[in-house]
Amino acid sequence: MKKTLVAMMSALAMASTAVDAKDWDVVRLAVDVPYEPFEYKAPDGTLTGFEIDLGNAVCEEMKVKCEWVVQAWDGIIPGLLARKYDAIFSSMSINEERAKKVLFSEAYYNTPTGFFGPKASQVDPANPDTLKGLVVGAQRGTIQDTYATENYSKVAEIKRYTTGDDLINDLRGGRLDVVVLDYPVGMSTIIDVEGGDAYKVLGDNVQLGEGVGVAARKRDKDLIEMFNKALATVKSNGTYDKINDKYFDYSIKK
Repeated sequence: MKKTLVAMMSALAMASTAVDAKDWDVVRLAVDVPYEPFEYKAPDGTLTGFEIDLGNAVCEEMKVKCEWVVQAWDGIIPGLLARKYDAIFSSMSINEERAKKVLFSEAYYNTPTGFFGPKASQVDPANPDTLKGLVVGAQRGTIQDTYATENYSKVAEIKRYTTGDDLINDLRGGRLDVVVLDYPVGMSTIIDVEGGDAYKVLGDNVQLGEGVGVAARKRDKDLIEMFNKALATVKSNGTYDKINDKYFDYSIKK
């Protein structure tokens, strides 16, 4: 009887392992578009950007086929848990709250958060009183949203947006006084576009979170291990630096 029980338990363990293990020939990567310069659509409609190039290089190193799935940010973790895709490769900052729901890779970049507003603005984000009565915009569900809420909601109105495009459009339309964004995104979509004539960086940047990582379901530890190995390789063999230099004039490597 004991032998039979042991055999049954062994068979169940093997079956469980077989279910958990997966042959990753194709990996579906979720991305929130647009989030320039990390991910956006070229004029011909193809996806491009720092993370698209990096993701493709990492998938090549992993010897898997990448399939990019466009997903709005506010539903990106629910979509992962619902198995609409296998991982999130979309500037997701690693933090304790998200780590309760998903499994993160090692961080692959870390950029500061910046504050942007009209050229004539006297706002200093380090002094919340200078935002009194103003409207501050942030993308919903981001660490910038959390930061703005925790630091400015008592003196300013926090307005949240589903997409970065809507956020920038409302700044240009005069419906926002300040926007809080990843610094490279703000530079690419606000300062570089306007030539610095209409808008400026407000005060000093702040460093939030532990860096950006790939996020997968908790059970897919093998997939995260693959990402960690591939990311380490592209960082060490110069591939990461070439992609970095294509989009930035400074290193964002973590």
